[in-house]
Amino acid sequence: MAYKRNFKIMSANKKIKRALISVFHKDGLSEILKTLNENGVEILSTGGTQAFIEQQGIPCKAVENLTSYPSILGGRVKTLHPKIFGGILGRRGLKEDEEQMAKYEIPEIDLVIVDLYPFEQTVAEGKSEAEIIEKIDIGGISLIRAAAKNFKDVVIVASKAQYAPLLDIMKKNGAETSLEERRWFATEAFKVSSNYDTHIHAYFAK
Repeated sequence: MAYKRNFKIMSANKKIKRALISVFHKDGLSEILKTLNENGVEILSTGGTQAFIEQQGIPCKAVENLTSYPSILGGRVKTLHPKIFGGILGRRGLKEDEEQMAKYEIPEIDLVIVDLYPFEQTVAEGKSEAEIIEKIDIGGISLIRAAAKNFKDVVIVASKAQYAPLLDIMKKNGAETSLEERRWFATEAFKVSSNYDTHIHAYFAK
């Protein structure tokens, strides 16, 4: 499905109030950050991405301040925490979910921008098996799947190829998306995750 710049506005519009951004490749991110900030969106981030955001002069909160856990195990575990995944997967409007989110102080996360470690590139460069294994993304792929699953409430941007569509939407409607738009982003996200796993499978199947 090709991206169409004239999405039909549907009734289930959602405003982006909080975003989680954690990307390996940071090129092309600056305009997204500026636009989110102009629309009053709170930004959560990790490590190098957080440093990059702050270098742009844009306020950013550290994920570890929300989870009370630092990045551990050599960076293998950063975002894998109920306060992150609860904020993404929590169903807005469902009483039970909202009560639990309030009880455990889980903030809603309405936009996830994440890309994946360059596994295919690392294999192509002939790196060692240990280096290749470390480029199997765990947190990123989990964030993509969680946000795409909950597309009724959450926007997922799974690669910089979706930066332009997101910018188009925000320039037209501010930090607000329609259900149709969120479903399109989810479709693209599952394509990203499917292709990624296909490359990993091909490596292990050799």
